Amino acid sequence: MLAAVIVLAVLLVIAICLLVAMAFRERRSAALQHQFGPEYDRAVDERGSRRQAERDLAQRSERHRQLQIRPLDAMQREAFAASWRSVQARFVDEPRESVADADSLVSDVMSERGYPMADFEKQSADLSVEHADVVEHYRLAHNIRALDADHGATTEELRAAMVHYRQLFDSLLATAQTPAGTGRR
Repeated sequence: MLAAVIVLAVLLVIAICLLVAMAFRERRSAALQHQFGPEYDRAVDERGSRRQAERDLAQRSERHRQLQIRPLDAMQREAFAASWRSVQARFVDEPRESVADADSLVSDVMSERGYPMADFEKQSADLSVEHADVVEHYRLAHNIRALDADHGATTEELRAAMVHYRQLFDSLLATAQTPAGTGRR
């Protein structure tokens, strides 16, 4: 009889531990889904596994915490905004050049804020931590820019690239007012 009670107690402890672990995992998943929004779903689709995607997203967050992302001051924000208006105004007459300049301007803002500019995939991953809601715009604009390397993009595709760059640009300037590490806008 005593052995049966001990076995039941051990089984109960194991069941409680499993329930706590499952609750912790669900809470972590919910937090990552909230932080990364559509980027969470993209990572799950890309990795083929929720567990691998969550590991990747957690690593992105950790890497981002180690970066020295800094806000822009008011003068920098206004200078970048004026540059954007100039790039946008030239689009009608020079769409290819404007898209190239928009790409360069977004890169300048990212660099000024402290994002490493090593390669596009790492840039996208770093951006996704604070800008998950617009990082897909960056990817789409980048793809159109790559398509246009041989003048392969249509004017409509170039216009779409400008819209995509604008989404990221606005997000970078808006969050540039708040200290890094404050989460999503």
